[in-house]
Amino acid sequence: MNGTEKTAWIGEENKIVSFHAIDNGEMIMKTENLFWDYLLGLTSSEERFTIMKTTIIHGQSHEGNTCMVARELADKVGGEIKEFFLPRDFDKPCLGCYTCFKKDLTDCPHYRELEPLITAINEADLLILESPVYVYHATGSMMNFLDHFGTWWMVHRPLPQMSEKQAVAVATAAGGGMKSTVQDMADSLEMWGIRKVYKLGFGVQALKPEEIPERIKRGIHKKTERLAKRIRNSADRRGCNGRAKKWFYLMRFAHKHFPPMEPDYGYWENNGWHKSGRPWNI
Repeated sequence: MNGTEKTAWIGEENKIVSFHAIDNGEMIMKTENLFWDYLLGLTSSEERFTIMKTTIIHGQSHEGNTCMVARELADKVGGEIKEFFLPRDFDKPCLGCYTCFKKDLTDCPHYRELEPLITAINEADLLILESPVYVYHATGSMMNFLDHFGTWWMVHRPLPQMSEKQAVAVATAAGGGMKSTVQDMADSLEMWGIRKVYKLGFGVQALKPEEIPERIKRGIHKKTERLAKRIRNSADRRGCNGRAKKWFYLMRFAHKHFPPMEPDYGYWENNGWHKSGRPWNI
């Protein structure tokens, strides 16, 4: 495997050899995936495919139903997987100090604790945010985490590399509330300018994975297989979701017709977005 080119050769059995590695103290799982033949239609040992890097951010520290679904999807996509659990790996609430807006996110008082997660997000081809339903919404730990990235939104200082990524927002509940919980996370993912954001919610009628009824498990397996195939087939593309693109043009109009707000205006000007440049075309 060549890590720089992110490619790998398929063996005679169309599998990736399983192994684990440690990177800066974080566990990376490189998994044998038995779905390649089905997902990609690989028939020759000389075909190549892109090895994707996936970062999963769990909205809780226990490994329950939602964690199971996120891991199942990541495993079917294949490649490298990094995981973070909230609040274990980050437990700071946004202070509302506006330092990131007035200066830069790197000046945030919590940046040192945020940096490992930011690095993993920037390196990932696929982001998976997952949260169980807590009172019809994402967990407080997940929302505390996302509150730190207001400057990444398309209306402020979006990161061009987001146009290369795909993302999935995952939620489960014993009862209802999946739609609003998924949307809590999808709001940030979409407004970061990620090319394609998928939403996956399941009513599992159980508190633990081993208690999920078999018919619901079959539905989870089917949907994760189908979504993994879409994600693999969409790798190595650039673009921007429609919601973020609309906000980009609205803010571009505002920048041209109203007094400039710094440092956002200067950031756009330096990137050429007031002219012909676009975050998703760099």
